[in-house]
This record gives sequence, C-alpha cells and structure tokens, in this order.
Amino acid sequence: MGYYGYGMYGLFWDPTYILIIIGMIFCMITSSRVNSVFHRFNHVRSASGMTGAQAVGRLLQYKDLGDVRLEHVRGDLTDHYDIRNKVVRLSDATYNSTSVAALGVAAHECGHAVQNAEGYAPLKIRDGIMPVANIASYACWPILILGLFFSRAVGDVMIQVGIWLFLAVVVFQLVTLPLEFNASRRGLKMLQETGILTEEEVPWAREVLRAAAMTYVAAAAAAILQLLRILILFGGRNRD
Repeated sequence: MGYYGYGMYGLFWDPTYILIIIGMIFCMITSSRVNSVFHRFNHVRSASGMTGAQAVGRLLQYKDLGDVRLEHVRGDLTDHYDIRNKVVRLSDATYNSTSVAALGVAAHECGHAVQNAEGYAPLKIRDGIMPVANIASYACWPILILGLFFSRAVGDVMIQVGIWLFLAVVVFQLVTLPLEFNASRRGLKMLQETGILTEEEVPWAREVLRAAAMTYVAAAAAAILQLLRILILFGGRNRD
C-alpha cells in the first residue's frame, strides 16, 4: 500500500481550490443573469398571444415534425428536448405563458428537435457520450483518491483512469456549447419566419436565449478549471 505523501494539505485544502471558487462564482453570476433576464421578459406579453405550448405545436408543424411530441413538466426553466423519445418538454414557466421569454425558450427546444431530424453531428456526439459523462462525473474523484492509497503500479493506473474520466466530462461540456447556440439560432429564425414574434420582439427573445447560453459557457469553464486542478494535484505529484 502506498500513500503518496499527499497529507491533509492535498486532501482537504490547497491553493488550487481557488480554481473551483472562480468556476463557482462564474456559474452563480450567469445563473443570476439568466433568472433576471427571463423574469424581465417573462412579463412582456407577445403580440401573437400564443402560449409556449401553442408555439411548439406551430413550429413542429412548420418543420413537418409530426413524430415529435409535446409534454408538460413541473418546475421553472426545466425545459428540454428528449432526443431518444423525440419529446419537447416545457416547464410550468413556459407551457402556458404567452411571454416573449417563454416563446424564446419553447423555440429553442424546437431547435433541438430540428437538429435531431437533420442528424446534426454535435447532438449525436453529445447523446453518445452523455452516459459516460454522467458516470464519470460521479466516479472520477473516488477513483483518484483511492489511487493514492494503492501500490505505485495500481495507483498510477487508477489516477490515469480518473483523469480520463473527468476529461470525458469536459468534452461533454464543450460539445454542448455549439449545440445550444445552434438551437437558439434555429429557434429565433423559426419564430421570425412563422410570425410568432414580431421584428421588435425577436431581439428580446435573443437576449433571453443568449443569457441562457452563458450558463453552458460557465459550466464548460468550471469543468476546465476542475480538470486543471486535477492535473495539478495528481498529474505531476511526487511520491514517497
């Protein structure tokens, strides 16, 4: 058995925590921003008077996506597109709302449905690595820490596995970025083409979606900072 001289300093506190703090602050700022922007434009009723649910029905029909279903889910801003079951799910804040913000979010999820129908590569890549990324996000740290307590040969392998697992999380976050920005562009374009939003309202919806997209940027940045911390702590450590 070999504990690699890591000590209390490495396991509980070290200067690299500043990287985590930076990532957390960035995520908190972007989350606050999206809530603020959504709240502002959630009080602006669209000229069309369509609800988020009605907009989804209209957009899916416009793109001839009759095999895509619409479902109502609980919560606020829990809207998402289920690629495997071809379902657009709208939250309480979106489903029955006639606001510009709700229509922007609804169109964004329809953008994902169009991506799926067209075989958009980043969507397929993200869906393929999602199971690995989900497991990796939970498993990487236990494997890394346990690797410190095993023999040199076994510990090396475990730590390398832990690093590669977290790299999968980073890749997942990075692949998500173009996917989300593209879905927003598609959604806004459809809102314009169908007349669901006026020329004046489209920039407001764009602001909502831009703020939402920044949460994905923040998540990717936080993951990269975490990976950097892991490499600092484990990648070039000195052993006893």
